[in-house]
Amino acid sequence: MEKSLRKAVIAGNWKMNKNRAEAKALIEEIKPLVKDAGCGVIVCVPYTNLETALELCKGSNVGVGAENCHWAKSGAFTGEISADMLAEMGVEYVIIGHSERRQYFGETDVTVNQRVRAALDAGLRVILCVGELLEQREQGITEEICAMQTKVALQGVSEAELEKIIIAYEPVWAIGTGKTATADQAEEVCAFIRSVVEKLYNKKAADALTIQYGGSMNAANADELLSKKNVDGGLIGGASLKAPDFAAIVKAASK
Repeated sequence: MEKSLRKAVIAGNWKMNKNRAEAKALIEEIKPLVKDAGCGVIVCVPYTNLETALELCKGSNVGVGAENCHWAKSGAFTGEISADMLAEMGVEYVIIGHSERRQYFGETDVTVNQRVRAALDAGLRVILCVGELLEQREQGITEEICAMQTKVALQGVSEAELEKIIIAYEPVWAIGTGKTATADQAEEVCAFIRSVVEKLYNKKAADALTIQYGGSMNAANADELLSKKNVDGGLIGGASLKAPDFAAIVKAASK
């Protein structure tokens, strides 16, 4: 399947940034810059900004996502937000398994799978993050790590449900460090992840899957990264907080 038949998606991961007024200003700046985008555009914002984002993006081509969800529908989980709560608000997407969740908050491959299952059951679309640590790349086990994370996360996910999943390859050593995988490195691992999905499902399902690169993609390097056959967009951190930079990446993905 040609890359042109897959949907490229640029998603901004705002992380723990922006109050409601700042979120309103940024979204109002982004919307006109991306209104003619030839790719999917999503803003994933902190929970406190979801209502603001949903209201401002209504009727536009910009989708709204959350940055995490819990695996339980309800219960004694102080401080957590369920997938059903997000869906009831009108949220369409949720990021699951980001390396910062794994690194700082005890996320495991198993709990990633539980959250994926909960999100799909609630009708959400999932941006599933996988990627290796620097020491794992240096040990030559990037493929083993990405294969394991992908296989565990997709446990119990049907081929039909796979259509609601985007995988974001995020080498942990390139997140927020200013380091970026070369375009060839990004292509190599995204292609490998696609091969893992093909073995789990089939070639048609793998060819249709959007696989993003996320690891310090910015306005300067987006063109080269997005030119690669298996890189179908990006999960954007810092550059998503600057409307012109985010729009430049969307433009690169729209070619």
